[in-house]
Amino acid sequence: MANPIPTSVPAQESEAPVHASQFMELLRQLADTDPRERERGADRATDWISSYAPSEATVLATILSVSAACEQNEVALEAQLHAIIELTSSGHVQVQHLAHLNEIDCSQLPVELREYIGDLLEG
Repeated sequence: MANPIPTSVPAQESEAPVHASQFMELLRQLADTDPRERERGADRATDWISSYAPSEATVLATILSVSAACEQNEVALEAQLHAIIELTSSGHVQVQHLAHLNEIDCSQLPVELREYIGDLLEG
């Protein structure tokens, strides 16, 4: 079966709701064992920012914060944090949805990633 998630969503389709099968495939990709897939999933999560229902945006932000707290790959972590930042622009994501970011040991991260985390936790 072909992957139902397009690599990019044309602007004219960005307002259409995300179908359940697409959302489920995205969730699977975000939890994949391969860091490259987690990175792609985080990147794809940003393709539909204006299409998510409030509950979908908060679920994605929470899952991305859990993933980020467990992430060992810096490239995937950067993509996850970027996706969370994009999701916060929806107005539906609150700091409490990102609580797992507090579990990240920032001392070993590049400055840019520490700043992302700091900005997100400050709200």
